[in-house]
Amino acid sequence: MKNNKLSYLLSISSLFIIVSVFVVYRILYGLNVKPGEHRTVILIPEGSSYARVMDSVKFNLRIKNLKVLEWVAGQKHYPSLVKPGRYVFDRDLSYVALINILRSGRQTPVKITFSNIRTLNDLAGKVGGRIEPDSSEIIAFLSDTANYGHDGFTRDNIISVFIPDTYEFFWNTSPGRFYSRMLKEYRKFWNDERLARAKEKDLSQVEVAILASIIDEEAVRPDEKPRIAGVYLNRLKRGIPLQADPTIRFALNDFSITRVLTKYLKIKSPYNTYIHNGFPPGPIACPTVEGIDAVLNAENHDYLYFAAKPDFSGYHNFSRTLAEHNRNAALYQKELNKRKIFR
Repeated sequence: MKNNKLSYLLSISSLFIIVSVFVVYRILYGLNVKPGEHRTVILIPEGSSYARVMDSVKFNLRIKNLKVLEWVAGQKHYPSLVKPGRYVFDRDLSYVALINILRSGRQTPVKITFSNIRTLNDLAGKVGGRIEPDSSEIIAFLSDTANYGHDGFTRDNIISVFIPDTYEFFWNTSPGRFYSRMLKEYRKFWNDERLARAKEKDLSQVEVAILASIIDEEAVRPDEKPRIAGVYLNRLKRGIPLQADPTIRFALNDFSITRVLTKYLKIKSPYNTYIHNGFPPGPIACPTVEGIDAVLNAENHDYLYFAAKPDFSGYHNFSRTLAEHNRNAALYQKELNKRKIFR
């Protein structure tokens, strides 16, 4: 009789333990944390306290039992292991899964695309706010040559490091880490083949970037870029000024100019390639991959001039002599007048 009673008590105790374990498991590992309607993004800045993180979690996520969540956080020592970052939640989670994500720093990267960047301010505006530093912090970093002078760059040519493409960054990337990452991408882009082609043309990487940035602005039609590159390389070899209209727009800081007038050509600027021989101090924009490769694979010809075709097709007439060029330029200017384009 005693054995039956003992067996009964043991059975009841085992059942109680099993039920308790099941209940605890459901509490800890059940889907008791829910994001917003579609997804929820929680940003944890550098230096955030545990209390600030929990305030953000409470505000942005629907938590069934906050006390249980905080108990789990304590058990996993999360209060002393807060990691900054951008965390995206697009599905229901358990308390344990949520704390594991935050504790491990398993954040979701941010995708940033660089395109049509003319100045460092443009670059800072594109990146600032997409990662934790704002545009003022990024431009402050890029304005201080002490941050990159040891890598061989100047304030004028540092923009050549930022090859247009789509990149992934962690949200809490500092300006210094942002630059280091882009420098790594830049060095990867300049592989042995590109370096060899630049050397064949007796050009440095920065010089290639400068020409590429000008060609990107000059060429409406991508298939003309290697031919325009050939023109500029011919002029450089013969000691003829580049006389590139895009450098005048850059010097004037007015990219809305359609017609580069004679009066603009007198502007006192190192970027005025009508009065200064050789290369300007730096690129006039982030050079595209297409532009860089156009320089490295420039057409071999003897053209020294080009003028836009008067049919406004985006193509150019190329010429070997100044007399021929002047005739082509006059035809284009006549069409500009006809269309009442005076600026």
